[in-house]
Amino acid sequence: MSIQEWPQHERPRERLIQRGAGTLSDAELLAIFLRTGLPGKSAVDLAREIIQTFGGLQNLNRVHLKDWLKVKGLGEAKYAQLQACLEMARRCLSGELNDPQQLVNSPERFEQFARAHIGLSGVEQFLVIALDSQLKVIQHRVLFSGTVNKTAVFPREVLKFALDCQASRVMVAHNHPSDCCTPSAADDKLTRDLFAALRLVDIELTDHLIVGKSCLFSYREALRNPF
Repeated sequence: MSIQEWPQHERPRERLIQRGAGTLSDAELLAIFLRTGLPGKSAVDLAREIIQTFGGLQNLNRVHLKDWLKVKGLGEAKYAQLQACLEMARRCLSGELNDPQQLVNSPERFEQFARAHIGLSGVEQFLVIALDSQLKVIQHRVLFSGTVNKTAVFPREVLKFALDCQASRVMVAHNHPSDCCTPSAADDKLTRDLFAALRLVDIELTDHLIVGKSCLFSYREALRNPF
């Protein structure tokens, strides 16, 4: 049955307007993006098929065009629209970081910033945020990018970035595309090395965050060495 044949109060678009986007399921949100389905298959049915095919709404940012086109009813135009929507979401989430007066003064705030910049990436990326003594953002940058399960991080480059920004404090974060946020031995060593290198020039490493699609680990919150 076409969505247009549904009772008006059950249609995803009308429910979104009346009750808010948070009341819709993943499939209903995606159906609004798709707009139309196929003969004998509503937009919601097609959305459910897409979500099942790619293992969840959160994986759509990693879908390649060749895999997208394998689903009947999807074409290059919809793929371009999807990529545009994802990029707009990333820019909306990260936009506040471009305001030098923004504060990163809580674990929740730091998590938000980290997810905005690297949380959707399909490869490991290492984000560095330079802050002043009041935890206002001076500058932020993804300094390193690697593969799906590792990236090479050089403490000297982090130190150089912090000194160039005249930072008093630094926060760092990297993502685990595997969605397992348990720190590795390499993560622990890197954190200790960064902490020691920054301390030599009187810059505080405030926290090191590991983010996944549905997980989070904070070295400071866990009181893990060297915090």
